[in-house]
Amino acid sequence: MSGHSKWATTKHKKAVIDARRGKMFAKLIKNIEVAARMGGGDPAGNPTLYDAIQKAKKSSVPNDNIDRAVKRGSGAEAGGADYQTITYEGYGPGGVAFLVECLTDNKNRAAMEVRTAMTRNGGSMADPGSVSYLFARKGVVIVPRTQSQGQETRTVTEDDVLEATLEAGAEEVDDLGDGFEVVSEATDLVAVRTALQAAGLDYDSAEASFVASMSIELDKGSAGKVLRLVEALEDLDDVQNVFGNFDVSDDVMESLDA
Repeated sequence: MSGHSKWATTKHKKAVIDARRGKMFAKLIKNIEVAARMGGGDPAGNPTLYDAIQKAKKSSVPNDNIDRAVKRGSGAEAGGADYQTITYEGYGPGGVAFLVECLTDNKNRAAMEVRTAMTRNGGSMADPGSVSYLFARKGVVIVPRTQSQGQETRTVTEDDVLEATLEAGAEEVDDLGDGFEVVSEATDLVAVRTALQAAGLDYDSAEASFVASMSIELDKGSAGKVLRLVEALEDLDDVQNVFGNFDVSDDVMESLDA
């Protein structure tokens, strides 16, 4: 989910709960399979596959599962499904705009489940194009502040990240508290990720995302409703990513957690 960056980071940590781990693994595996089908099974020549594998490894997906997904996607092993990427548009509580990215082998099922989750949680579907203009496709790389280098631990600064990525195409570096978000054009994603690696900086994820041009600041009441909708959407097997143009302040987030 990508709304407010700090919430996305917090959400990422909370999501690593055993009850949800299987569902998360399945989505990461699906990403790998589709990337291998689209660009071949060699990560060295397929940057999308490389990043999908790295993200799965960071999330502790077993190597055997990763290898089998690559083989299914590339056709080296039977059993791969014919997944299609579909993006649905909608509105949530408080007028928040949503893009819901699905990878599915059954478009009718995906559409019905997304619509149901929307309407049951105070949202509604929108016509194609009525929401997407509020978002731009960007490359987003998450860099942890604390990094292990051999036996030592290093604290990365915003200047370190800027220095490494500016010439590679980084447009902005946002401080997330326990890490940094590097935003670039989607076409510069691989260059930015490669520049970080060349500078000896580790990263948690590198992927193309939809970034909102403007955000709606949510109060506690609206934030609770919007986040419930996000969780309902993310819980669907066909949904890979949920993007919203909302912002939740740290104070509101803390009061919701309490």
